[in-house]
Amino acid sequence: MAKSRKSNVVSFYQNLQSILPIRRDLHFKLPPERIGDWHQGGGPIFTSFLNTFSIVLPVGERFFIDSVRAYRDQVTDPELKRAITAFIGQEAMHGREHEDLNAALFAAVPFAPKFERLVKGILDGVTKYLGKEFSLSATIALEHFTALLADGVLREPRLTQDVEPHYSALWKWHALEETEHKAVAFDVWETVMGRGPRAYAIRAAGLVLATVIFWGLIVPAFLVVLRTEGKLSDVPAWRKFWTFTMGDVGLLRIQLRNYADYFRPGFHPWDHDNRAYLLQIDAFLAEQEKLVA
Repeated sequence: MAKSRKSNVVSFYQNLQSILPIRRDLHFKLPPERIGDWHQGGGPIFTSFLNTFSIVLPVGERFFIDSVRAYRDQVTDPELKRAITAFIGQEAMHGREHEDLNAALFAAVPFAPKFERLVKGILDGVTKYLGKEFSLSATIALEHFTALLADGVLREPRLTQDVEPHYSALWKWHALEETEHKAVAFDVWETVMGRGPRAYAIRAAGLVLATVIFWGLIVPAFLVVLRTEGKLSDVPAWRKFWTFTMGDVGLLRIQLRNYADYFRPGFHPWDHDNRAYLLQIDAFLAEQEKLVA
């Protein structure tokens, strides 16, 4: 890593410690009977879309943890090492809580656990056959995905309105912590790989491959989930789904420019400076304590 960039990373973690990630051990007590309709605002198809996304999260979080942990011994900056430890703790908690959501989905959709096993096999293959460099590249690419989705959840109030409160809390907590740690894996990448042409090429290739594989897996799985639930022909629900993903609400649409910004050679996750959302954490924790009391 170039000296100037290394000093910037160190300065970032020394001067902005208020956004260092913190491991929070929360439980959400999701009502499993609401698995198919918990997002009333977005409708049943949007609910199934988020449920399908949740299938991949526990195995994905474990892949992220392993990919970052493989380089932890090469990081010397103590603040970044602290951030890595907290990143691992946060991702472990996310995986555990999404396993609760997935358990309810698996009971209703027999295809779902098969899909989870398929995704795990692919991620295991990335590690085995492409090596730890590309695993870390895939991790920072997928962390870019999750950071953008988290920003969408926190930016657009309609995404957390008219939602069953326990499910809403789970996704908001996940969004807040994804924002809090969104640069950690990326800074590990720059610490061990630098910013040269080779590092950029592997980083950019990681996002291209992650995009193709992610959507190539998620879209067919989503359609199978909808078919199992009998929702494929629900035209009004499809209209709501469009509104919430690409239309007026636009969870995916509003992030297209930020997604493409990743290919800029000088990109860093905090170039999209949305740390102001983290000021919501204390109020969120107080509300969450009341919710599960």
